[in-house]
Amino acid sequence: MRDLWQEQLADGLAQMGLTASSSQQTLLLDYLQLLQKWNRSFNLTAVRDPEIMVSRQLLDSLSILSLLRGERVLDVGSGAGLPGIPLAIMDPGRCFTLMDTNGKKARFLRQAKLELGLENVQVEQARVETYMASQPFQTIVSRAFSSLPLMLELTRHLLSGDGCWLAMKGAVPVEEIDALDYALHIQIHALQVPGEAGQRHAVELCLRQIM
Repeated sequence: MRDLWQEQLADGLAQMGLTASSSQQTLLLDYLQLLQKWNRSFNLTAVRDPEIMVSRQLLDSLSILSLLRGERVLDVGSGAGLPGIPLAIMDPGRCFTLMDTNGKKARFLRQAKLELGLENVQVEQARVETYMASQPFQTIVSRAFSSLPLMLELTRHLLSGDGCWLAMKGAVPVEEIDALDYALHIQIHALQVPGEAGQRHAVELCLRQIM
């Protein structure tokens, strides 16, 4: 299976225009293997078909790589480390905080950080609305955390003044966007994920600066 994963990953990265060193590709596949192993005992993700794990978990996560900003990134509701761990592997110059309230998932995240040697990753088992960071984050990402209004409400105190939220969605969440009551710059990015037929979008939301 690893040979198939390696081929799918190399092809997918090429189609997305992303360059990964051999060591980065090895780490991505090691992470996938660790996730598959833990998933046999713990319900970390709903994706259990190994033939779609590369596209659904690795390539999907990496589809927002070019949209990250700043040095500090918060992956809220990280679960099994998606999208945070693949992004941290591909972007070692940024610091990633992976946050989840679930104890089993937090233990997996710590084990993945240890086994993969990810020095740019910090794991927090906490409720985001009560978490206090030593420094604000320039990017707050989520893959399957909550609606946009709730995401902004719970994480606003953690975002830097020049930062942005990045919410990964399927179809464009028109009703969620309409329900926002912040003064925001909103951009919708269509994401191209090789091997995925369904719609994928990233909603980028930045606070408007009042002059």
